[in-house]
Amino acid sequence: MARTDTLQKITKILTLRRNELRRRLSRDLQDLGHSMAHPTGDVADAAFGNSGDEMTSQLAQFEAKEVSQIDLAMLRIKQGRYGICDVCSKKIPLARLNALPYCVMCVTCQADVEKDSDWMEVHSDMAWGDIRDSHDDSERDYAVVQAELGK
Repeated sequence: MARTDTLQKITKILTLRRNELRRRLSRDLQDLGHSMAHPTGDVADAAFGNSGDEMTSQLAQFEAKEVSQIDLAMLRIKQGRYGICDVCSKKIPLARLNALPYCVMCVTCQADVEKDSDWMEVHSDMAWGDIRDSHDDSERDYAVVQAELGK
């Protein structure tokens, strides 16, 4: 039961975070579009503006990556695969999911990945390219989640 309650809380957190990131991304992209369409000032102003645009662009990239990770976590919840390590297939501890709700690996496997630069080549049999984003914002039926967690 605690796992289902935590899953409900995590879903809510993920949804709120995704919505906030989407708002930020929209604002960042509008700012970038405005600054490119309306250059002002002299060369120094342009240089300063370009550095600001570069920071905004990089921030937007980080935000977009986080949105993708959240979308994947939401998809995994719907598929009943959330909280299961992609590498060893063991349950990811709730403490880790609470700290990083869109993680797909347990701490041990994540540490192995970070230590071994050739890890992706060794584990190339995993279908990483088959992962698709889901933008279906419909509510999750938690009776189904409870049944899936009871497997």
